[in-house]
Amino acid sequence: MNKPNKKSTDLGQLLNEEVNVGLRLREIRKKKKYSLRSLAEKSNLNLNTLSMIENSKTSPSVSTLQRISNALEIPISYFFDVAPQKSKVVFTPKDRRIPASAEHIRLQLLGTNLASDKLHQFVVQLAPGDCSGDSETVHTGLEFVYCLTGNTEYVVDGQIFLLEPGDSLVFEAYLPHIWCNKSSEPAEILLIFFTSDEYENPAVRHFSDFLS
Repeated sequence: MNKPNKKSTDLGQLLNEEVNVGLRLREIRKKKKYSLRSLAEKSNLNLNTLSMIENSKTSPSVSTLQRISNALEIPISYFFDVAPQKSKVVFTPKDRRIPASAEHIRLQLLGTNLASDKLHQFVVQLAPGDCSGDSETVHTGLEFVYCLTGNTEYVVDGQIFLLEPGDSLVFEAYLPHIWCNKSSEPAEILLIFFTSDEYENPAVRHFSDFLS
């Protein structure tokens, strides 16, 4: 079976495509129940700048969109998925995983455009000492982790779990949690979020200290 041609995921190229980022921003902002003023305060952006973006009077830079997406706690790709082709089955070859990075932490998204937007799945590579953030986080739904290599420590509602290769953990994600590679060797985990809100992105919560 032939694999489809690999597509670029460079955000600079996405910004040049014919998409109405302003309209998409307004839709998501209202869905998340933010006023322009409250979004400006949370993103630390000028109110007039946000208004001009929503009214298509200016094109935002990638860094500006990243700050807005962090404030709204959504993937930056939501601004470009105006009419994504949704599927009930998504196959992602290993050479087509969408990469991202936060400091030394490397993420690879394992699938996009599933008919349901409530599932977020990643392979996460952690260097020694890397953590999901400086403080515990909570979000809706469930969180599942499977240790592929190395060791990863999870603390869930005060309970400590040391995951070694082959170990797995699943829990209600409203429980405060944090995870970290406290060993001297790199670690790799399979991380899956199942949320109850299609616009929520738990990855942003976990990596907000790095992506802000």
